[in-house]
Amino acid sequence: MDPGELLDLLKGRTGFTEAHAALLRELGQVMAPIAPEVALAFYDYLGRDPELSEILHAVPGRVERLYGTFAHWYGELFSGTYDRAYAERRRRIGLVHARLGIGPRAMIPAMGIVQELSLEHLRTALRGPEVFGAVEAFEKIVAVEIGLIEESYLEALALGLSLGHRDLKEALAQGAAALLQAGHT
Repeated sequence: MDPGELLDLLKGRTGFTEAHAALLRELGQVMAPIAPEVALAFYDYLGRDPELSEILHAVPGRVERLYGTFAHWYGELFSGTYDRAYAERRRRIGLVHARLGIGPRAMIPAMGIVQELSLEHLRTALRGPEVFGAVEAFEKIVAVEIGLIEESYLEALALGLSLGHRDLKEALAQGAAALLQAGHT
């Protein structure tokens, strides 16, 4: 499915509105400063898993580079701009993860770490009834985010299987590699 169309579908299904986007943009001032802390917890979580740790440390300096990438990604959660370009970047993120062998069974639990720390910070930083709207907006954009990335996994898996790969992990990785190489991102 076209990333822009998928984004619109996910916004509709989650009830994500322009009011949520505006609130997330306002929350950026509160949330962007914790990106390094969230990144540290995120990669610490992944590093405790032997399979994921091997992927993270397969290339010298990868983890350190990923901290910066993560901070940029996290900041975009609070950009207030959720358009076709946003959806296409999320598709690419999913394809890169899939190519490296990081599938949904790793991504979704890791997103739980992002949610947990972010929601904890929101509840601490905001007082009173404004916390409810902030939590709602954040949870909706995370649901959209997971939906966009998950769809890229499905696209990669379908292509990998059509290319003749029968092992699902290999099909996912090879399908993602083919999509990235073809520039369909």
